[in-house]
Amino acid sequence: QVWQIRVDLHLLNHDGNIVDAASIAGIVALCHFRRPDVSVQGEEVTVYSPEERDPVPLSIHHMPICVSFAFFQQGTYLLVDPSEREERVMDGLLVIAMNKHREICTIQSSGGIMLLKDQVLRCSKITAVKVAEITELIQKALENDQKVRKEGGKFGFAESIPNQKITAFKMESAAVDTNSVEEQAEEIISKADPPSEVFAKPILHTPGTAQIGEGIENSWGDLEESEREEAAEEEGESDATAFECQRMETEDTSMMSKAKDEPIVLSDSEEEEVVILEPQEVPKKTR
Repeated sequence: QVWQIRVDLHLLNHDGNIVDAASIAGIVALCHFRRPDVSVQGEEVTVYSPEERDPVPLSIHHMPICVSFAFFQQGTYLLVDPSEREERVMDGLLVIAMNKHREICTIQSSGGIMLLKDQVLRCSKITAVKVAEITELIQKALENDQKVRKEGGKFGFAESIPNQKITAFKMESAAVDTNSVEEQAEEIISKADPPSEVFAKPILHTPGTAQIGEGIENSWGDLEESEREEAAEEEGESDATAFECQRMETEDTSMMSKAKDEPIVLSDSEEEEVVILEPQEVPKKTR
């Protein structure tokens, strides 16, 4: 029989480098965990409650800690512990898991970048220093927690439970001077460019369609030369289509005016002869 232990990690705020934070949280949870004491006599297994015997810690021989490295400009620049914004623009990521005995547990590389051997060795040396610092910090925190618990006090997460709130991002209120806000606003408005002409009412080009605003250009950036040529061609085609539609509307109008004056006779080349089939008349029944 064995103990089955599962570690669940819940992310409250992701600001980058989630692998390192998750590895530290997982290993600290395992080091802090205590299981019930057990005794085995023959085939009889006895599990003691915390009141009968003190729970015992797990047998953890080493603490593998992950350290992440972000690379920029194809490995020219190296950054340890990247933030969420830095991860968006990085070229590649290297994660090294190591313990304080300088034993590499795992290496993971992701992203479209090829690393040299010297770069990996340099990252491993930095990892050894970071892992030694983090391991010492974890051990001190565990020792302080055990000491305070023996004295009957509260420590760590148990101390923050009565507050019923998370104060990690708490900021002190600061006074804001609003005396000269109107003068500054008038100065900004006077220096600003006049607003462009805006069509507030919808423009009805054809029945069933509507448009608000006209002549608005793309403000995301300047078009390249090829895109400008395509836009010019599309604009020329749209102008030609509009002219063709206008010509057809003029012809339709003239044809309608003619229809009022005289009937239009279609030739055989334009339309085939139309034969209307009518049902035969049923003779009326007579008495």
